[in-house]
Amino acid sequence: MTSPVLFEQIATQDGHALGVITLNSEKTLNSLTLEMVELMLEKLLHWQTDAKIAAVFIQGAGEKAFCAGGDVQALRQSSVQNPGGPCDYAETFFAREYRLDYLLHNYGKPTIVWGHGIVMGGGLGIFAGCSHRIATERTRIAMPEVTIALFPDVGGSYFLNRMPGHCGRFLALSAASINGADSLYACIANFAISQSHKPELLEQLQALDWSSSLISTELTALFENFQRQSSADIPPGNLETHQTMIDKLCQGDDVNLIAQRFAELETEDRWLQRAQSGLAGGSPLAVKWIFRQLQLCEGLSLKEVFEKEILLATNIVRHSEFAEGVRALLVDKDHAPNWQYKQLSDVTDDVIAPFFQAPWPQNPLRDL
Repeated sequence: MTSPVLFEQIATQDGHALGVITLNSEKTLNSLTLEMVELMLEKLLHWQTDAKIAAVFIQGAGEKAFCAGGDVQALRQSSVQNPGGPCDYAETFFAREYRLDYLLHNYGKPTIVWGHGIVMGGGLGIFAGCSHRIATERTRIAMPEVTIALFPDVGGSYFLNRMPGHCGRFLALSAASINGADSLYACIANFAISQSHKPELLEQLQALDWSSSLISTELTALFENFQRQSSADIPPGNLETHQTMIDKLCQGDDVNLIAQRFAELETEDRWLQRAQSGLAGGSPLAVKWIFRQLQLCEGLSLKEVFEKEILLATNIVRHSEFAEGVRALLVDKDHAPNWQYKQLSDVTDDVIAPFFQAPWPQNPLRDL
């Protein structure tokens, strides 16, 4: 049986090696399972102390997706098996996944990620954690958790708050998707390079002098050169051109008013229409806890953010709303979720408060 994650070492001309990680579950759009997370964690920890490994290159198998997220059907099964929790598989998955993301954010060597195709949820957590984040002409990034009653986790509470204006809040509440140009504007990606350049880029990475004190500068110059060659291939984005509208829709501390602005927006713009539908069709509970989570995590360190994310994720998988969201979208695919609250105004602060209370004596990520 083929491993769901492939590991390879590619020799460089100066005697080092590139550690290559390939998410290898093409049929599931490389969605992450606990096994895949554990395999990557183990290998990355080993490579971090291996003097031969100069850098890590992460990619997804196939042309459709880098990684479409976590395997939420497995998480739903864990949630359904023990309503109210503890939900052992799901809770272990989140804790280990966040450790993987945190490791990438703080890795001692260059981490290069090739974000071709779909990059969503848990895939975006890996992507955002790497030091050199490459989008392509077919990159499609989204955090669509509001549609399944989850929240933009995997560090989303950190990086969404650091996007221009209210872009992060807009993407979190509406599940809107963005492309390579958008991801550059939002600082999620730091390079946009055509997929066709990938083989040559890998060859040139092998040719670098990885022991050079200027390796960081040389890496940036290499990627910028390929980005210049790719400029005609990267389609225009939506975030920058819609920034004024996004800020107008999402301003203020009242999410009920924000949702009302979305509902009342009259537009022929297809991208904005899809954002309207995303918020309107999402779980009212999720809209409220997503908004609260972003507020709570503003200005926090990455470690503090992951501690807050594991708390919220644990409480969510112990609640029935998440299982219902996944059922409607991905299991029965009837796209008719029976949300617990029908109107956003019905979800009071008292309803939301328990989701932000620690469900255990000690936070499982306190030692990050």
